[in-house]
Amino acid sequence: MWCTKMGADGSGKFRYELKYVISDLQLVMLEDRIRGILRKDPHVSEKGFYTIRSLYFDDYMDSAYWEKENGTDPREKFRIRFYDDKLDPVSLEVKRKVRGKIQKEHCRITKEQCENMIKGVPAGFEKGQNLLNKFSLLQMTKAMSPKIIVEYDRTPYVGKEGNVRITFDKNIRSSSAVQRFLEKDIPMRPIMPSGRHLMEVKFDELLPDYVYRALMLENMSQTAFSKYCLCRKYWG
Repeated sequence: MWCTKMGADGSGKFRYELKYVISDLQLVMLEDRIRGILRKDPHVSEKGFYTIRSLYFDDYMDSAYWEKENGTDPREKFRIRFYDDKLDPVSLEVKRKVRGKIQKEHCRITKEQCENMIKGVPAGFEKGQNLLNKFSLLQMTKAMSPKIIVEYDRTPYVGKEGNVRITFDKNIRSSSAVQRFLEKDIPMRPIMPSGRHLMEVKFDELLPDYVYRALMLENMSQTAFSKYCLCRKYWG
């Protein structure tokens, strides 16, 4: 087992993360532009994207939900995540926002630990595993429990200059069947209007000018989008 701090790119830095809700047409135009100046993330398979499934946790006061809704800074939220139906690895992650910047920390966990977390059984305490230990403490003191499943298909592009990462998230869907998180096929519902997707722009200190120009489209504005909060609202 291992734990590490990471930026959106795995660097450990606090990074900027800008979000935009875009239409089908904007997605096609933007991806065509980005494809010409950045390269596909090497982790993407031949299908051109990967599927992310996350299970979000919150405490008995729904602190992560309300802190996001109220714009609290700093704030953090916890989730378990895996990719493309592959349960090795499964990661426990915390996403922090401090002064407008994002940092992530993740810890690889076993399937058994994941199952226990879903059931509300504390994962236990291990020397040097700060994230896992913090999550276990929150389970014991604040009744941290699973709230919602979020799944989507991501097409990622990366660039060395500025440590840029542009992602297009399509088919954003959700399920309240949290106990079935590890099952391959579970009922999902789309949570975005038809023809709407999410673009995320992540970078260290400065966004290269040629990337900025490629992203300039009319009628596109930055949004404080949260998949977690949107899915919680959708399921009531």
